[in-house]
Amino acid sequence: MRVQPRPVSTLGGVILLLGRILFVALFVSAARGHIKNHPRYVEGSGKKLPIPVLAGWPAGVFLLLASVSIVAGIWADIGSLMIAVFLVPAAVLFHPFWSHTDPAARRTHEQSFYRDVSLLGAALALFVLFAAVGHVPFAVTGPALNLR
Repeated sequence: MRVQPRPVSTLGGVILLLGRILFVALFVSAARGHIKNHPRYVEGSGKKLPIPVLAGWPAGVFLLLASVSIVAGIWADIGSLMIAVFLVPAAVLFHPFWSHTDPAARRTHEQSFYRDVSLLGAALALFVLFAAVGHVPFAVTGPALNLR
């Protein structure tokens, strides 16, 4: 027997909107850095990415689009997946703490790696929420994908 989900209350919608805004704050800040410091990000990703130029402003624009998608609720499920897609190489390629021998560098990269992994979990949870619940309060559209 399939149970129909109950709609999210207005209070729940306000809390979810606040959570969406707080979740993307870090990514908006990162996007700004990728756009403003394009040469630095391209140079830093030289041997880590097959097309290093993507690490600069294209990554920043990608993060901004994902953030707007999540906050405005325009296919927020896709925006959540975009954040997840960004976080996987960020964690594995740019914060491989296991390859550092210097204790301070290892600790810094380990913290960044686990931050990325935690945010990946949150992005995946948001994806399922949007795709399973459907249209949530304070969202322009419903999800692009359906997990009901």
